[in-house]
Amino acid sequence: MKVVSIIGARPQFIKAAAVSQKLRERHEEILVHTGQHYDYEMSGIFFDGLELPAPDVNLGAGSGSHGVQTSAMLSGIEEVLLAKRPDYVLVYGDTNSTLAGALAASKLCIPVAHVEAGLRSFNRRMPEEINRIVADHLSNLLLCPSDTSVSNLSVEGITRNVHLVGDVMLDVLNWAKQRLAAKPSEFLGHLGLTKQHYLLATVHRSENTDTAGRLSQILQAFNALEEPVIFPVHPRSRKAISEAGLEIKPHVRLIDPVGYLDMVALSGSARLILTDSGGLQKEAYWLGVPCLTMREETEWVETMRGGWNTLVGSDPQKIAEAVYSPGPEDPRPALYGDGHAAGKCVDLLDQDLRSENLKLVPKHHASLENAHGKRIAEQLKN
Repeated sequence: MKVVSIIGARPQFIKAAAVSQKLRERHEEILVHTGQHYDYEMSGIFFDGLELPAPDVNLGAGSGSHGVQTSAMLSGIEEVLLAKRPDYVLVYGDTNSTLAGALAASKLCIPVAHVEAGLRSFNRRMPEEINRIVADHLSNLLLCPSDTSVSNLSVEGITRNVHLVGDVMLDVLNWAKQRLAAKPSEFLGHLGLTKQHYLLATVHRSENTDTAGRLSQILQAFNALEEPVIFPVHPRSRKAISEAGLEIKPHVRLIDPVGYLDMVALSGSARLILTDSGGLQKEAYWLGVPCLTMREETEWVETMRGGWNTLVGSDPQKIAEAVYSPGPEDPRPALYGDGHAAGKCVDLLDQDLRSENLKLVPKHHASLENAHGKRIAEQLKN
């Protein structure tokens, strides 16, 4: 069978690293990178570290407003689907790439599988919330990481072909831990860091970076802390910090984004993590590192049990108090599966691919004679 997988941002590279390996053991996969994360620091360095196959097509969508970016992806993905006529389209998570992939496939009557289905923040101001809701309602196969995500779908009337598989990011984290055990990262040494003697921070969500007041408050909190804060800076955050002229004190060390293995090493050795990233909230939990989430809500509500993850928003005083509050004492029950979610995803995809109800792409072909179509057709040939 032929499956087109749509990726475009760092969290999707991580998830695809687990699923693509299993998928390619049984089927033909065409990996389409939308170019949502388009520079080496946000894209190429992750492909290097994850052993993810090189994309078969890079649409080069780049940055822009949500409408501009999504429309470019939608057009490009449609060209690929019409040229390759896959049996299934696989999308991940909640980015504009997810939305564009689900829309393009649905318009062409190609079944959609959604990895990480059913997550909800219940905050419609988040672009990610809109993306995940639309993708879920368009998907034929919904692969959920938790009981909560299954329940969320049920409330919305989605109960058919919904499966609890666990989180594929745990598969990749376990692989990374084995790699680091065999060959420890030298990254901490390069930065002069000692285990448990620094905080790790990431800020990238638009709710924090696009609002100068929130970003200023978060950096005010970082500046007030009394220990090193290592801050791998997302390009959006770096631009916002520069444009607002925000002050950064010397103990807050802004570094470029790092590859996955080095990031796992940084995370696992930190005393505490401050983030607005969904993926890092989970990894902190799995690694046994307390996490402060700089948002007003989280999709990963299970990580809050026992005090391992705490919502602190952007209030400087609340952040500072939480940083120096006693750490969690409760044990960490296993969350989000057993580390074998990718195989379960592919098993379920196999079952659906062989079902009598499988909808195939229409037999007609759209014209590929425009310049954009010719470029994609050439990539597919090669």
